[in-house]
Amino acid sequence: MQNSMFSQKIYPFLLSAYRWYLQTPERSLDEAYKAALKIKAIEDEYFNGSTIDFNSAIYSSSVMDYFESDIKKQLKLVRMRLTEFRFSRWFSNESHQKAAQKTGIEYLTPTEILDKLKFIDDITTKYINLEQELLSSNGLNQTPLNKTADGQNSEASPNYPPSIIKSNKNDLVERIYAPTSPPQNLGRPSAQNQRKRPKADSIGILPRSILSTIGRLQIELDPNSEQDVVQNFRQAQRRTIISIRFILLIIIIPLLTHQLSKALLVGPIVERFRTAQTEQIFLNEEMEEKALLTIQRFEERIKFENLISNAPPLSTEEIEKQIQTKAQEVAEEFRRESANAIKNVFADICSVAAFIWLLIASKSSITVLKDFFDNVVYGLSDSAKAFIIILFTDVFVGFHSPHGWEVILEGVTRHWGLPANRDFIYLFIATFPVILDTIFKYWIFRYLNRISPSAVATYKNMNE
Repeated sequence: MQNSMFSQKIYPFLLSAYRWYLQTPERSLDEAYKAALKIKAIEDEYFNGSTIDFNSAIYSSSVMDYFESDIKKQLKLVRMRLTEFRFSRWFSNESHQKAAQKTGIEYLTPTEILDKLKFIDDITTKYINLEQELLSSNGLNQTPLNKTADGQNSEASPNYPPSIIKSNKNDLVERIYAPTSPPQNLGRPSAQNQRKRPKADSIGILPRSILSTIGRLQIELDPNSEQDVVQNFRQAQRRTIISIRFILLIIIIPLLTHQLSKALLVGPIVERFRTAQTEQIFLNEEMEEKALLTIQRFEERIKFENLISNAPPLSTEEIEKQIQTKAQEVAEEFRRESANAIKNVFADICSVAAFIWLLIASKSSITVLKDFFDNVVYGLSDSAKAFIIILFTDVFVGFHSPHGWEVILEGVTRHWGLPANRDFIYLFIATFPVILDTIFKYWIFRYLNRISPSAVATYKNMNE
């Protein structure tokens, strides 16, 4: 009685475990196939279906590091599941297949297995270098380099995943079901194609300087380090070219748009609607006062020259005639200045629209430019960083900065033909530099103090 109860409890468990064991090959192959599908999905969504180039400047270094870690994770999963698939096939025999059929397990046909293996092989062979890096990190030996026809080194295909796809299907079936032995080769890790990681990624027992020195020595002793240096230089060169070209574009295109729209589009429209009968000479009282002051000084100069000159004195009618001529010249001058101010308003709108369009259409260039500035700024020495910060803060938020802001605001209002509102200018000077100074201090405390504390110490010493 007790034996029957024991068998009723244990037998279903043993049967399910046996079924799980018999399904191991297909389960491993299916998981490897799903991992390859995830790699393919990343290629289709972010790289237009092409192979992922981890040295590409399309995305920033942090984004490419994320893609690389995800691809490494999927490749590792593919390699582990294919190894499990090979071992399970190695232990599989005809009796196991008959037992699986009795328990209701249906295996995939050889054609279906070949299709999945071919898809996995097509995906993973694109990342041979990355997979060799995974193998080296796990202590497995890398495949040797073969000489091509042109004398260059080419890497042989790795052991995992197996390239077993041949034209003859019978040979393929035999290779799939043939027993194989696990690899036994162990070797040194390689420093090839290693990407630089941020300093704050991990905290080790030894100081980072010692670890970085050891890593640098490993890279320098590696025979393929010269290729890595050339590749890194080319990547930096592409990033610099793209950044400089984008900086020139965001400067030249708005200025060129302003001048062309003002000369070809806005100018003719304004001149057409501002006729001599309807146009207003002065756009604001400041321009009118400036014109009256010019006429007044001209009249006083004529009278003064008339008093001190040895020539016959001018009559009142002649003085009035000269003043009238001068008034017409001043009116024409301020008429052109008013029309030019109106043209500047609409031309600036076109220029801003062109600038916004350029930013929207160049998102990838903006990412490269941000990475370029990060490398330039954080690559400076501590004294250079402190010098630039002090120079920038003293110019925009320093003791003499209100005079500069006042000149800038008056120039902007004069450019648009607006009266200079002294109350607004004084309010702006009293608030904006303070806000800007707070932002600088927060950036120094929040980011620079964490990234380069020595630069903050140098800044404080120089500022004192």
